[in-house]
Amino acid sequence: MYEEKKQIDELIISGKEEGLKVDYIDGKGRGVLATRCFCRGEYIVEYHGDLIEFWDAKRREALYAQDPSTGCYMYYFHYLGKTYCVDATKETHRLGRLINHSKNGNCHTKLHDISGVPHLILVASRDIEAGEELLYDYGDRSKASLEAHPWLKH
Repeated sequence: MYEEKKQIDELIISGKEEGLKVDYIDGKGRGVLATRCFCRGEYIVEYHGDLIEFWDAKRREALYAQDPSTGCYMYYFHYLGKTYCVDATKETHRLGRLINHSKNGNCHTKLHDISGVPHLILVASRDIEAGEELLYDYGDRSKASLEAHPWLKH
């Protein structure tokens, strides 16, 4: 267990993202495909962005809402009794932000602690074959979100 944690720590810190490629997905735009097999429970990628507290995130979200072309790549979560957000809206070379939604995804999010700092990672929910699109459930079921983004229903 310790060795696996240490290996994930190193991948997160280095920003190394192996076994993934960006591709155009019909009806969705960009998405991420596996270029190798991933075993159930295996680390895939970090959902990388700015780690910010709840009220800072709400302020940014309001700014992003003013420009529909910006998009919003914010993931809220609870950690040690506080609400945080990873804001991955800014375009970078990191791929976690490009993994698309499915209620029946082949990945799920998990918190990974490095020296008291939470990192949001995606791990395989089942064995994943090379060539499969990586997908996870964004978890947003709010009425406003479903009206704005009907694809969240699937």
